[in-house]
Amino acid sequence: MPVPTLLDIVKKNGSDPVVGLVDETTKAHPEITAVAARTIKGISFKTWVRTGLPATGFRNANEGGIVDHSQYENRLIDTYIFNPRIEVDKAVADADEDGAAAFLTYEMQGTLESSFQTLGKQFYYGRANDAKGFPGLIDMVSATYTQDAGGTTANTGTSVWGIKTGEKLVQWVWGANGQFQPSDVMVQRVTDSNTPAKPYTAYIQEILARPGLQIGNIRGVGRIKKITDDNGHTLTDSLLAQWLALFEVGWRPDLILMNRRARRQLQQSRTVTLFGQAGGKFRGSEGTIAPVPTEYDGIPILVTDSISNTEALT
Repeated sequence: MPVPTLLDIVKKNGSDPVVGLVDETTKAHPEITAVAARTIKGISFKTWVRTGLPATGFRNANEGGIVDHSQYENRLIDTYIFNPRIEVDKAVADADEDGAAAFLTYEMQGTLESSFQTLGKQFYYGRANDAKGFPGLIDMVSATYTQDAGGTTANTGTSVWGIKTGEKLVQWVWGANGQFQPSDVMVQRVTDSNTPAKPYTAYIQEILARPGLQIGNIRGVGRIKKITDDNGHTLTDSLLAQWLALFEVGWRPDLILMNRRARRQLQQSRTVTLFGQAGGKFRGSEGTIAPVPTEYDGIPILVTDSISNTEALT
């Protein structure tokens, strides 16, 4: 079933110019467009999580049975202040032949794209990306659902992530009723950072949002780490099979997220047979290769530039 995403939230906010910008600038950020999202009125909320099951078993006649109970805990999901801002010299913007509004639109497009790139990286790398932001997948993934590809060349690693997304699983949380749109343009006097005694007049515009990430169940996140270009340590179907075997029945990921290098490795590792002969649809200088992977065992593969090729091998 389709789940609401950040794009749906922005549409609900009713800012048509922003919807156009979001639609244009988030196509390369599937962690934003494909992962479930919800809004909250405040800036945090608590979840009630069952962390242990009661003991059960048989008993003999005339013997007492086992009495036990589940274990629970509360977890606090916080949202964090995200506040990019642009300041444009009024004299510069007014000189644009299409007018100041057009100039400011171009600036805000760049700010939005940068915002999505920052949020995308935070989604995976969390506090390692920006210590002031929300914890990411890497901060909360369990070793139980982590497969080690065993790469050996330092700082050339990448990861593949599997997530199960939804209301009680992995989803974005947007505080303050989901606000995420540029403010009205303001005209203010600002100061030159190099010469504070010399003010000038500028157009000011900012985005104020409260993003957070909920991991409702640790079984909803898995990772393959230390994937490199080292021989024997690239992404293959065999490695994906080993990894998915770590998940309990019913907890396979809904989405597999990887970068372009990992997808290329997976594609090159595959062979295909058509009409009883070895060969595939595409032929290049090195011979015939398989089609570009779009899924593994029915799980969609989404490609993102937010996952690095220079991860430390830790």
